[in-house]
Parts: sequence; C-alpha cells; structure tokens
Amino acid sequence: MDAAVAAARKALPAWSALPGHARARHLYALARAVQKHARLLAVLESLDNGKSIRETRDLDVPLVARHFYHHAGWAQLAQSEFAGYGPVGVVGQIVPWNFPLLMVAWKVAPALAAANTVVLKPAEFTPLTALCLAELAHEAGLPAGVLNVVTGDGRTGELIVRHPDVDKIAFTGSTEVGRIIRKATAGSGKKLSLELGGKSPFIVFDDADLDSVVEGVVDAIWFNQGQVCCAGSRLLVHEGIADRLVAKLRARMEKLRVGPSLDKAIDMGAIVAPVQLERIRTLVTRGVEEGATLWQPSWACPTDGYFYPPTLFTNVSPAATIAQVEIFGPVLVAMTFRTPSEAVELANNTPYGLAASVWTENINLALDVAPKIKAGVVWINCTNLFDAASGFGGYRESGFGREGGKEGMWEYLKPQREERSGKREEASKKPAPKRASRSTLPASRFPVPPIDRTYKLFIGGAQVRPDQGYSRKIVGPGGALLAEVAEGNRKDIRNAVEAAHAAATWAHTNGHARGQILYYVAENLAGRAAEFAGLVEAMTGQGEASAREEVDAAVARLFSYAAWADKYDGAVHQTPIRGVTLAMNEPIGVMGIACPDEHPLLGLVSLVGPAVAVGNSVIVVPSEAQPLAATELYTVLEASDVPAGVINIVTGAKDVLAKVLAEHDDVDAVWYFGNRAAGADVERASAGNMKRTWVEWEPRDWMEGEGREFLRQATQVKNIWIPYGE
Repeated sequence: MDAAVAAARKALPAWSALPGHARARHLYALARAVQKHARLLAVLESLDNGKSIRETRDLDVPLVARHFYHHAGWAQLAQSEFAGYGPVGVVGQIVPWNFPLLMVAWKVAPALAAANTVVLKPAEFTPLTALCLAELAHEAGLPAGVLNVVTGDGRTGELIVRHPDVDKIAFTGSTEVGRIIRKATAGSGKKLSLELGGKSPFIVFDDADLDSVVEGVVDAIWFNQGQVCCAGSRLLVHEGIADRLVAKLRARMEKLRVGPSLDKAIDMGAIVAPVQLERIRTLVTRGVEEGATLWQPSWACPTDGYFYPPTLFTNVSPAATIAQVEIFGPVLVAMTFRTPSEAVELANNTPYGLAASVWTENINLALDVAPKIKAGVVWINCTNLFDAASGFGGYRESGFGREGGKEGMWEYLKPQREERSGKREEASKKPAPKRASRSTLPASRFPVPPIDRTYKLFIGGAQVRPDQGYSRKIVGPGGALLAEVAEGNRKDIRNAVEAAHAAATWAHTNGHARGQILYYVAENLAGRAAEFAGLVEAMTGQGEASAREEVDAAVARLFSYAAWADKYDGAVHQTPIRGVTLAMNEPIGVMGIACPDEHPLLGLVSLVGPAVAVGNSVIVVPSEAQPLAATELYTVLEASDVPAGVINIVTGAKDVLAKVLAEHDDVDAVWYFGNRAAGADVERASAGNMKRTWVEWEPRDWMEGEGREFLRQATQVKNIWIPYGE
C-alpha cells in the first residue's frame, strides 16, 4: 500500500498539470479499450461474480465504456465548468463485489477526469476485472502511477483509509463499514464519499399496469440475484390490487431460471460466496419465525454451487427484521397500503435512503409522491436505470456524495485555495495579530447593552431562557464587559432540533417566498447597520471602517442568497432513454451549523443564508467568544417574518454544542468551522446516523465566502427517471 500511494503521489503533479484535453484523450482511450475487450470483460465478470453473462454483456460492460466516454467530456470541459477548482490529490477507492467492474468505472473515471491519481482496492471476492482494466489502461498508455490496484481483504482497505498521504476516500459497501470509515477519517482532513446500504421501496398504486410491474419487480430484486444496494426489496402495493399482483408474481417466478452464469438462457446466477448465501438463509429463517408467509417456486435450485431461489414474503410487518435489514439476496418482502400518504410513510420507514420505484399511470400522483420519498434516486414506472450523466447516491444511512453526472465530479474536486494548505498550516502557527486595546466604548457612537443584560436563546421563533439557567460573560479585546449570553446545553439543542423539525414546511415553501423573506431580513439589518457595526467593533476591536464593511457585506450576502433562492435549479440529464431524468436539488433537512469565530456576523450570515435559501431549517451555534451580533440578530429575525423554527440560535461552548448536534439522530447534516480536534469529533460523532458533514479548520476569507459551493453543501440531489411514449 505504501508503494502504491507513493506511486500515485509521484504521478500526481504531472497528471494534474496535463491540459484537460490530454486527460480527455486518455479517458477516451480507456473507453475504446473497454469496448474492444468487451467480450473478455463480460466473461471474466460473470466467472468472478456469478452473475448472468446477459447482465455483464448487455448492462455492466456497456455502462463501463459509457462512464469513461462521459467523463472524457468532463475532463475536456473541466477548466470552464469547474473554474477555481482542482484535484483533491491521491484518491483511495474501495469497491464491493456485486458490480466489480462497473463500480471501478463509477469511481475511477471521475477521479481521473478531475486530475486525481488513484489507489484502488477491489473486493476480495472479485478482483479480476479490476486487474484486467488496469492492464488495459497500461496498454492504452495511461501514465505510470495514475491508476494503482492493490488486492486484499478488509485489512487492505483499512490501510488505504488510514494512510496519511491519501487525500480522499471513496467507498461503496455496507453501512456498518461506512461508519467505521467515517470515524477513522474524522479530523484527518480527508474528503469522503460513501455509497452504503439500502432497503429500497417499490411502490405500486392501484392504477399501475400490473404486467409492467411484474417485469419491473423481476429487474428490481432478482437482477444480479438481489445483490444490489438499490434493489427494490420492499414491495409496497395498494391493498386493492395486492392479491392480483401476488398471483402474477408467483406465476412469473415459476418461469425464472437459475443456473451457471455463462448460460445465456438463465435469469439468475449464483450467490457470490458461501458467507453471503448463509446470511440470506439466516434472514429468511428469521422472517418465517417472525410470522411472515414464505413462498418460493416449485422447481429446485441447482445443488452444485451457491444458488438461492427467488423468494417472496407476504403478510410482513413493517417492523419485521426482513422489512428493515438489508438481505442482499433474491428476497422480496411485500406489504400493503391504502393511501398515498401511507405509502410514503411506509417507504420512509427505514434508516436507509438510496433508491425507490413508483408505479402508476397517474403522472401527477407520481410527481407528487417522488419528492416525498427520502431517497437519492426515484424511478417512475421503471427501476434500476443507471447512466453516467445522472448522479447516484443516497440519503441518511445510505451515505452521502454522488457518483455520476456533474454532481459526481464535485466529489473529486476542491477549491484551489486549498492548494496552499501547507502555507496556511504554517501561517496558522503564528500568533494572531494584536488588536487595539479598548477599555471604554463611546456611548455616543455605539449603544452598548447594559452590563447586566443577558441575552437568551432563540428557539422556535421566540427568545427563551436556557435549560440550566447559566450565562457566560462576553468581553471586548480590552477586557470591558459587553454583555452576558445564555449558556446552552444538550437539552437546549434538543429543543432547537424539535423546533427545526416542526418548521419542515419551510422546505416546501416556494423559492420566491423564501427569497422574499431573506430580502426582508437584509432590509431590516441594513436599517440597523450602524448599531451592528458597533457591536462587531466592540467584540473584535477591528476598527469602525472594517466593522461597517463586515455589516455591509452581510447585507449583500443576504441579497445574494435571496436571489439564489429561486434560481438554484436542478437539471435534466441527457441519459440514453426515451424520456427525461430530472435531477432535483433538495434541502437536506435539519442542519446544525457551528460558525467561525472570525467575522462573527458575516460568518454566520454566510452559512445560514444558503442553508435556509434552499429550504433547510437550522440550529446555529454562533462564535463562542463573539456572539453578540448573533444574539442581537434575534430581533431582526422576529421583525422579518422568518417562520418559527427555521432559524434557531443556541449560544455557548461551540465545540461542545457542535458535538451534541453531530450525535443527534434527528439532525441531518452538520457544518463546523473551527479547530481541527473539534472538527474530528464532529466527523466521528456523525457516524451514528451517517449524517453529512462539512468541516473546515483552516482560515477562509469570509469576505469572499459565497456562491455555489455553499449551495451544493446545503442540498442533496435526487434523480427521478421518467420514461415516456407508447
């Protein structure tokens, strides 16, 4: 592993210095090499994994070539489309055994297009096609060290994760291992993307074409023997058609063929390994023990090999083990619903959020239901459609980050300001410049709050006393007492999270309305600019002109995000189907934000603005030493029609409160701007429910801190596939 990482590091400067067109030519050559050797790769994949040759030949290998072609295009356009961004560096990639070659393409193609070098670890059960692709890349002229493949088991993967000279980890696998990786990388500064487990719903409404539904179910759960992270393993069917659909499914299951993977007439191949076969059997037994009704076809599976028949469970409780745990095998569990709202509730009754299928002839119903499902991909009247132009990835415990599309490219890029991290690291060790001492404040210019004034917390649209009743003194650079602020604790965070969840309708407020409220906040802040500038100057000692500049910048920033509120659009991806693939930018949900200590007003506005502009509700922990601009902002928010619970502010020990937010299972994302050790705690704690994190501990110029970077971090992309035509 040391040798592979060293080779990747050595190759990085020359590879990243290549013009985009040159990298595009290399990726194009890889795509052509895959096409030329398609037969070899398809056969090798089937031998290695056990999946049907029809699947590897007709789906996997063509998609591999498609990804290299598509990302050759991104390499060509990188300079214009990703201006100001450069490669992350050396990327460690760990892929699973269910799509051994396709997952390699999903990860390697964007990494190389973005000018990174790669150290790849294929799954221990299925390394052959990754090694074959590396040979093809060498023959195609890919420079030495750009792509490195190291085989091994989980211990080898751990070496990649923990290697100090790896700049990013991209992992596809189980949620359990994803948690371990999140904790192991916490505080390391490594960029991280995780595509984890799933328990995807397959929702069938009563007006659906049942014959099409049956074929969709076959593709959803018995494709690749059900060893698919986004397999439609939970069949949710309207109770009025449940009996008819189950009868049709059983008839279709009787005709499925299970056998050797190189037999072109079979529908299902073998399970990848004995350990996986035993897991499937154990969970099926558990399902029977918990009262579900088991049905399997009347024919027998081959006994020479690791085969398992297609299996259907009915009469399944939503809380049953087989309805909650990812089986990763050809096992379908069926449940019924009566109303669309109940269908959505059942669909979201899982910690996962990778994919979903919605089947109905009513497009209005489909497009109403799809955004309500907590999943990164929603297919309408189709399932298991993938393409390089459309991002794939999950919500919640299905991980974060996207693979494919423009959103997937961002996972392998970083702002070019980070290129000077070594210099910033050195600068950060220097003592901070001394500020002018101010023992007194001219009352005529700055309305200092009375010394005995204690600011409360701002939760649910109201100023409230802290749970424990304690407060902390806030002093200026010269030691003068400015005011006291409430000392928030874990219970205050809990109350703020509940208030933020109660404000969930903010996510469904149209962008124009959200923008109007942000404009109103800016208007009211501008009307009190002199007062807030005085507060900033008193806390920081930075001088009158500088303080006023910060307030003016905060007003301008609010205007920017008010403008973005109805303009941060999604996309229609150019996927090769007769239809459209809609990429929707959705709010993450409830976000915790720990603000930087510098620029106490502008830093807060720069983070809260984009988060609420796109529909999130937030719990904000302001600057610990300089919180008064935030506490005085309460009155601005109260006067600006901000709905209760959309913005909640809890003052106190920033690092302690940030860790509480990261540990809270009802918080969907945490942003932390502060020191490295506390940032590591936030990342480590976030593994509990695999929430998204954005952690920075290096200096940032907050006068320039706005734009798409913040909006991307505040949203997650859902791809909705809609085929059309007769």
